[in-house]
This record gives sequence, structure tokens and C-alpha cells, in this order.
Amino acid sequence: MSGNRKLFEEVGTQSSRGDKPAGGMIDAGKRGARGAIRLWLMLLFALVVVMIAVGGLTRLTDSGLSITEWRPITGALPPMDAAAWEAEFEKYRAIPEYQLQNKGMSLAEFQFIYWWEWGHRQLGRFIGLVWAIGFFGFLIARKIPTGWTPRLLGLGALGGAQGAIGWWMVASGLGGEMLDVASYRLATHLGLAFVILGLIAWYVFQLGREERALMQARRSREARLFSMSTGLMHFAFLQILLGALVAGIDAGRTYNDWPLMAGAFLPPFPFDIEPVWRNFFENAGLVQFMHRIAGYLLMAFGIVVWLRARRSPNTDTRYRFNAVMAMMVLQMVLGIVTVLYMAPWQIAIVHQFGAVLLWVLILRARFAAQYPVFQSLKGSR
Repeated sequence: MSGNRKLFEEVGTQSSRGDKPAGGMIDAGKRGARGAIRLWLMLLFALVVVMIAVGGLTRLTDSGLSITEWRPITGALPPMDAAAWEAEFEKYRAIPEYQLQNKGMSLAEFQFIYWWEWGHRQLGRFIGLVWAIGFFGFLIARKIPTGWTPRLLGLGALGGAQGAIGWWMVASGLGGEMLDVASYRLATHLGLAFVILGLIAWYVFQLGREERALMQARRSREARLFSMSTGLMHFAFLQILLGALVAGIDAGRTYNDWPLMAGAFLPPFPFDIEPVWRNFFENAGLVQFMHRIAGYLLMAFGIVVWLRARRSPNTDTRYRFNAVMAMMVLQMVLGIVTVLYMAPWQIAIVHQFGAVLLWVLILRARFAAQYPVFQSLKGSR
């Protein structure tokens, strides 16, 4: 039993047993390989961005229906000889897109669109493989930090669901009289891709700082700004879904004047499809009108959030919301240019990439409102 301490004994003096100070509850959990997992997630993030771009180009080249079967395993191999190519071409000739739009297409032309869709699906398989190798590798090595296993497993589950939804989307264009996939299914497919991208980005932000630092930063969170940026995030997501509806029916290639539509505020015949609800998904004029109006409202709300962020005492947070505002302006300009030039694939794909960048910048700014970066009284970090 140790003796009583003297009144003026230095607190920092260690006991004769050489015991080290015990860590707190924050240190008690397994820290894991946070840096390595973060790098793995950053690789997945880059692959998902490429996947969104390839998916956009697949749609813009009308390649999405060239493969008429969903074979997750055996479909990884393309046709290997002339007979196999002819069999695939014969399946494509049986669907409405060929019969009503591409009748007379040559085998070489079919091969071009086939390779686009095959590459799209192969990239999806590769992303799944990268996730599986990383997740199970870290799991077996017991390097996943405490509490992170369900989150990382959830990413894999969402990726699997994305593959199934992709086939659900393609299947809508293989029968009946539709020349393309159903726009609402395309919006579901793209929307889930942005959800996955957003989750990966958020996890990368979290793993970039220690749990102790995040808990300390949260004490200085700007609750009002975080709430407003959450609303901005949801609004931006809605606009992304509306953009997918526009892309799904090529609505961007109609009514190519701005700010009016065919010389009027409302496009002509916005509700001429029966039943009426179908107009909100299939009427090119109404769908483009909704996308335009949502863009104006998103811009207005973005300005409100930005003005609120300018009052933040944190320099880093203000800079992040400045980046959001700048990207919102650029994205609106890209949208207008896309309409005026009848949505050529080169401009359309840049506009889609702009949506990805804006989405991530909003999440980055929202993260700063929740976990401000420490700075001194002079404003330095």
C-alpha cells in the first residue's frame, strides 16, 4: 500500500511501480487501420465516380439495352466467336428498341453499343470485387475499428442492391413499346449511386480524423448551419433525381430556349398524357420544366445557406460553403448551356460530373458544420 502524498508533491511524478496513465473511454475501443481503410474507401469513391460517368455515357450512346439478359457470373465473358456474336445480336433484334428505332443496324454497330454496356457491367463487378477484397481482408486481419463493421458491410449490401436495381431498370425497356428504360427506374438507379457515393465520402471525412478529435469538434458544432446544410443536401438529391428523369426521356433535347420554353413560361401541353400522373415522368416538357424550377429554388436556398455560413466563426467552414456556392453557380450555367445546345453528350456528361462534384462539396461543408476544424483565436488551424 502506497503512503500518503506530500502536500506539494508534483502531480506528474510517476509511482515507483512505473505505471502508465490509463487511457480514457475514447481510447478503449479498437482503433483499427483507419488510414488504410480510408485509402480503400477513397479508391471505391473514385471507382463509383467513374461508374456514374460510364453509366451516363452508356445511356447517351443508347447502349443500355444491348445486353438483354442478367447473368451476374457467366455474363462476365463477352461473345468469343462469330456464332456467339450472332446469338447476342439476335436477342437484341427481338426487343422494341431495335424493331422501332435501330432496324437495319449492322453487326459492327451492335458490337459498339454492346461493348459499352458490357464495360459498364464489368466495372460494376470490379467495384464489387474491390469492396469484397478490402472488407474481408480488414475483417480477417481484425483491423476494422470498433463500430465500423456494419457501416462497411452496408456499403457492400447497397452495391449488391444497385446491381439488382440496374437489371430492374434494363428489364423495363425489353418489352412492350418502350424504346428506352423507364425514367423512374433510371432515377432510382442513379439515386442509389449518389447515396453510395455520399456514404463513402462521409466515411472518408470521418476516418480522416481520430474519434477523440471528432468528439471534441462536435462540442463546437453549428447546429443551425448543420440543419440548413442537411436541407440543402436533400434538395440537391431531389434535383439529381429530376435530372435523371430528364435524361431518361431525353427531355434535355426538347424546348432548347431559355429562360422561356417554346416562348412561354410553361411548355405547351404539359398534361396531355393519360393518366395525368404519367406526365410527371414521361412528358418531356413538364419533366424539363420541373428540373428547371427545382434548379432555381435550389439556387435560392443555396444562397440562403451560404449567407448563413458567412457568419460562421470558423474560417474553414466558410471556405467550404464558398466552394459550394461557386459550384452551384457553375452547375446552373452548365445546365443552361446543356439545354441551349440540345444536350450533346460532351456537355451532358460534364453537367452530370458537375452534379457529382456539387454533391460531394455539400457533404463536405455539412461535415464541417457538424465537426468544425479547430482554429486558434487568430483564425489559424
